[in-house]
Amino acid sequence: MYNNFIKVQNFKAGDRVGVGCMVGSCRSCENCLNDLENYCPDMKGTYGSTYYDGTKTLGGYSDIFVVDEHFVIRIPDNMPLDLTAPLLCAGITVYSPLKYFRLDKPGLHVGVVGLGGLGHMAVKFAKAFGAKVTVISTSIGKKDEAITRLGADS
Repeated sequence: MYNNFIKVQNFKAGDRVGVGCMVGSCRSCENCLNDLENYCPDMKGTYGSTYYDGTKTLGGYSDIFVVDEHFVIRIPDNMPLDLTAPLLCAGITVYSPLKYFRLDKPGLHVGVVGLGGLGHMAVKFAKAFGAKVTVISTSIGKKDEAITRLGADS
């Protein structure tokens, strides 16, 4: 299995790239073949997994780590790395379900429960898709941030 991931074809040393929350999967089960690698029984997480070569994945705390290139994305030179990094975790966590459940159309009403790291991203994506966004929070102090800074409607 590990030998399937050795020959890198789409990237070279020095490329600006990012990795989300997965570094590997079998790439052949029903889930993988339907772009649902996160449900693969052999999915390897960016952190907390044992990779095919026996090394532990330590995510952002790593100096280096092995990643199947299928899970690597190119980052354009004009995108600052510090502003791009949140898109690889919190960003994709909310972007994927918004797209999957077709909540990416203008004029829809989207409710966002909580205004933490994921909530912030959900508001920004939903607004970018043209949705009317309502933030639901138990903290009244977040009302101004949701509406004024992030553009939520209510």
